[in-house]
Amino acid sequence: MPSSTAPARSRTGRGIRPRSVHVSGAGALFRACARVGVRVVHLSAVGVDRETPTAFSRTKLQGDEALMALDLDWIILRPSVVVGRAAYGGSALLRGLASLAWLPVMPRTAPLQLVHLDDLVDAVVFFLKPGAPSRRVVEIVGPKRYRFDQSVALFRHWMRWPPARSFRVPAWLAGAVYRTGDFVSLLGWQPPVRSTARHEMVRGAVGDPAQLTELTGIVPRDLETALAREPASVQERWFSGLYLLKAVAIVVFALFWVATGLVSLGPGFERGVNLVMEGGTSRMIAVLATLSGAFADIVIGVAIAFRRSHRIGLYAALGISIAYAIIGTILVPRLWFDPLGPMLKIAPVMMLNLMLIAIREDR
Repeated sequence: MPSSTAPARSRTGRGIRPRSVHVSGAGALFRACARVGVRVVHLSAVGVDRETPTAFSRTKLQGDEALMALDLDWIILRPSVVVGRAAYGGSALLRGLASLAWLPVMPRTAPLQLVHLDDLVDAVVFFLKPGAPSRRVVEIVGPKRYRFDQSVALFRHWMRWPPARSFRVPAWLAGAVYRTGDFVSLLGWQPPVRSTARHEMVRGAVGDPAQLTELTGIVPRDLETALAREPASVQERWFSGLYLLKAVAIVVFALFWVATGLVSLGPGFERGVNLVMEGGTSRMIAVLATLSGAFADIVIGVAIAFRRSHRIGLYAALGISIAYAIIGTILVPRLWFDPLGPMLKIAPVMMLNLMLIAIREDR
């Protein structure tokens, strides 16, 4: 019976308590497995037994220790950053950065021994077989060590793009980036770059591949060869190019809606009231309509910014954009011919809205 508490590294954020996931929840599952006498194959993370600089690592190790203390057949697999056809977490970040012609290199990043997903799957299948070794901790790592920029270059080459230029990010700027990631996590998102990742990246993700081979006969794949056997398609290239743009688009779109609402409540208030009154309404109705539209815009922007309400916010933005187009056409049709194109600009706003809906899911 395989048990996984997510091998993706450093994925802690608001609403996600590492101890609840890695210790309490996993421990309850392990005890249940002990009662019925089934084998447990548990996915941990490489290096947690050597350094535990974060709550992620500390609780991962505590979960491992809780399993090792039980009287049952168990295997703990500790993979490095896992690379497969699908992308999530650290591997998604590597692919996203691969789209950049100028690669920012954060200070104090340790080597990575990227491991192919098939090696991890083969290991799980092996240890589920009757008679397989038990009560062992096995590191699942690739045969080569890569610097972080080399890891990104590996994916850029896979995408068939020319080599990127790299530049060192100053420590003060890197700190600001990590703190920004911490703030974004308060909104419910799980950015791969934040303080937890900062400490984990300093430790790196390396281990001994010989251990897996000795126990199972599995020889970890050379990642460059494995990627070459599955050439990147247009889907991978699209994902790589959209990965960072998606985050920027969400920020821009949320700020756009909040800003339009604030402008309508502030310097644009009288202008908005007068436009509504052009349709023949009274001033009172025009004021209420302007205030309602402004507050609706702000609420939509805030909803888009928070992960939990992101989907609702996007659909609300699409709906209100359509409503603005219809109401504006009825009340002030001349806006279609305004040199600044206030009505025409609704179309590209809606297109961005639809694109964000299309790429909303992370996995």
